[in-house]
Amino acid sequence: MNLKYNSEGLIPAIIQDATTKNVLMLGYMNEEAFRLTQDAKRVTFYSRSKQRLWTKGEESGNVLNLVDIKVDCDNDTLLIQAHPEGPTCHKGSDTCWNEENTSNFGFLSQLEQTIEDRRTNSKPEDSYVASLFAKGINKLAQKVGEEAVEVVIEAKDENDGLFLNESADLLFHYLMLLQAKGFKLEDIERVLKNREKK
Repeated sequence: MNLKYNSEGLIPAIIQDATTKNVLMLGYMNEEAFRLTQDAKRVTFYSRSKQRLWTKGEESGNVLNLVDIKVDCDNDTLLIQAHPEGPTCHKGSDTCWNEENTSNFGFLSQLEQTIEDRRTNSKPEDSYVASLFAKGINKLAQKVGEEAVEVVIEAKDENDGLFLNESADLLFHYLMLLQAKGFKLEDIERVLKNREKK
């Protein structure tokens, strides 16, 4: 890689969780830190305050295990994907922006939050979601079953639009059933990850 270091011999390195894709921190590397990171597979920086190399977690044990290094289009910024062991920030939080490093499923995470808001803050007569939750777990489970059958029926036909709409209905109702049981998508993700390890 033909990296462009700044006048101080440093290049910014954005650290991203390889699994959740959340940004964990920003650090700086010189040539030696970059080489050590590649060789040892542990993210190493050049500390501007300490004026020396430091491997993340050398004192706390909260290391960043290297997965991949990408260089931006100008060759002057690194995107480092890593698996963190423990919190990344020296203040004890998951990220240096004091955010939790949890799975983010984009719009589906927003939809989970909308379902939660309507379940807890809406009246059954004002919200379809609240009305289904008010009817109890049996009604929610039944609705998921009905939607699953409709997906199977549409899968056998040639109308992709109907198939996708029924699939969306199934996923929406499944998210409600998950919440009714006290779970979220990240719980299902965890199960699937554990299966992959076996």
